Amino acid sequence: MSFEHVSVLLHETVEGLNIKQNGVYVDGTLGGAGHASEICEQLDVSGTFIGIDQDQEALNVSSERLQKYKNKKYLIHSNFSKIKEVLDKLEIPKIDGIILDIGVSSYQLDESSRGFSYMQDAPLDMRMDISQNFSARNIVNEYDEEELTRIIYEYGEEKWAKRIAGFIIKERSSKPIETTGELVEVIKKAIPAAARREGPHPAKRTFQAIRIEVNNELGILQQTIHDITERLNVGGRICIITFHSLEDRIVKNTFRDLSTACKCPPEYPICKCNGHASLKVITRKPILPSENELEINPRSRSAKLRIAEKV
Repeated sequence: MSFEHVSVLLHETVEGLNIKQNGVYVDGTLGGAGHASEICEQLDVSGTFIGIDQDQEALNVSSERLQKYKNKKYLIHSNFSKIKEVLDKLEIPKIDGIILDIGVSSYQLDESSRGFSYMQDAPLDMRMDISQNFSARNIVNEYDEEELTRIIYEYGEEKWAKRIAGFIIKERSSKPIETTGELVEVIKKAIPAAARREGPHPAKRTFQAIRIEVNNELGILQQTIHDITERLNVGGRICIITFHSLEDRIVKNTFRDLSTACKCPPEYPICKCNGHASLKVITRKPILPSENELEINPRSRSAKLRIAEKV
C-alpha cells in the first residue's frame, strides 16, 4: 500500500508557524510529508527542515517526496519526545518552529497488518514504532482486570470499561486473544445491544485506549512541550494538532502554565517567585477543521490545533 496520508488542518498549521525563509523548522510527526512539503515549499536554500518519525516506512516515503526541495533536510528515525537529543546530535541549538500531529496516520489505520483498525482483522499490534517489542497483544493478554479497566476508562473514556475488561479476562483464560477481529467480538459481547446501536463503532474507544497505552502517547506529551519551549528561538512557534480530549487538555494546560509568569500559590498576596512566561498563547480557542475539510476527510472531525509562541 502506498503511504497516502491526508494531512489535517494543513494550511492552518503551516500558516501558524509564521515561517521565515531561512529558519529552522521541525515536523515531529513526519508521516507522509504533507505538512513537511508545505514547510519546505516556503524555505530557501539557507532554510533547514528536520523531520522526525518513529515509523521507518514514513521516513522512506517522505525522503522521496521531499527530494525536490533545495533547503537542508534531515530525516530522523526517532520519537518527538527525544527532540533535545535529536537537535543535539545535529548540533542545532535552537529552532524557529515545530509541528506535532498527535494521531495515527491514515496509512497506519488503513494498513491492516499494523493492527490499528477495528474494521479489519489483523494481528493485535498498534505499534507506531515496529522496532519496539511491546504491543497491543501484551496489553490485552497480560494486563490484569484493574489495569485494563483503568486504561480503557481513562484513555478511551469508555463507560463500559469495567465490563469490557472482565470479558477480555474471561475470553483469554481459555486461549490468548491474537487478532483485532477477536478483540472486536469480545468488546461487542461486553457492551449491551442497546448501547451498541448508538454512537460510534463499539470498539472505537477501547482500540483508542490500547493504542495510547502501547505508544505512551499521553505520558510523553507534557514533558515534550517543555523541552520544545526551551529550544525555540524568541518568536518561534509550536503548533500541535490533537485528536483526543485528553491530549488537547494536556496541550491547553501546558501552554497556559508556560504562558503564566507567576508560579506562586494563589494564596500569596504578592509574587515571590520572580517567574516569567516562556510562551504566549496564540489560539485562545483551538482551530477546528472547516466544513469543506470535514467533507473531504471525515477523519479530521475530532482534530484541534493549538498554537503558542516563544517570548
